[in-house]
Amino acid sequence: LAKTIGMYTLLGLLSLIFLGPLLFMISSSFKPDDQIFADLRSVRAFLPVGELSLDNYRVVLEGSRLLLYFMNSAIISVVTVALGVLVNSMAAFGLQRVQWPGQKFLLSLILALLVIPFEVLAIPLMMIVAKLPWIGWQDGSLVMVGSWFNSLHVQIIPFLGNAFCIFLFYQFFKDIPTDLDDAARMDGASLWQIYWRILMPNAKPVVATASIILFLGMWNQYLWPILVVQGQEARPVMVGIQQFFGRTAVWGQIMAYATIVTLPVLAVFVFFQRRFVQSVAGAGLKG
Repeated sequence: LAKTIGMYTLLGLLSLIFLGPLLFMISSSFKPDDQIFADLRSVRAFLPVGELSLDNYRVVLEGSRLLLYFMNSAIISVVTVALGVLVNSMAAFGLQRVQWPGQKFLLSLILALLVIPFEVLAIPLMMIVAKLPWIGWQDGSLVMVGSWFNSLHVQIIPFLGNAFCIFLFYQFFKDIPTDLDDAARMDGASLWQIYWRILMPNAKPVVATASIILFLGMWNQYLWPILVVQGQEARPVMVGIQQFFGRTAVWGQIMAYATIVTLPVLAVFVFFQRRFVQSVAGAGLKG
């Protein structure tokens, strides 16, 4: 009993350490600056007590283009998650379930990408997209409508393929017996049907994990938008919060901006939490 109590006490303290900054941010977003600094030396800094109001949120929403940036990041993140899960799972299916020359070598190259930081690839990638035309429909025909810069698609397409997500799906598909594939082929199923109707319905925990990874990566994207987005129309929230921070020294407003930006991340994790825990627990049991 004493061991159990001690373990839960330790877990509770660790939870407070991780939740402390989040509680401070949310509580401070409702307070004026003078109260924020007055509460710093007490536990009141982490509690929504005192002179509370929505003034900071009103100023943020009225004095910045947060809603535009928020919508841009939402579109970028949701589209990347939806297409990224499909692209990475299909790549893993091709690498694990289909036999063809050179697949082990290609898998090794994909795994090698895990140790290369994005900062090394950012400038070469920018030089590539700078020369790519964007083709769209105009007057009923396909024409070149502009470059990739200052757009949403330049923040989506280069990140659909994710080496870590491919590895996650590869490892999960590897643990599913190939007897299911053989039985499906005997019933006349194609490769697409095996992938879509057999493997993917069983891969929900990995889909949740990949969705969280892709969403966090795109929602927190900062360096790449700085390089390829100069205008405001396609700017994401992380670039917007840095510029907002440069225009104001009111910490309550900064905390309100940060709270709004953080809420979608929390919502996504809560939505996928059960599947994410299943994926982690399953990996631990298999390991």
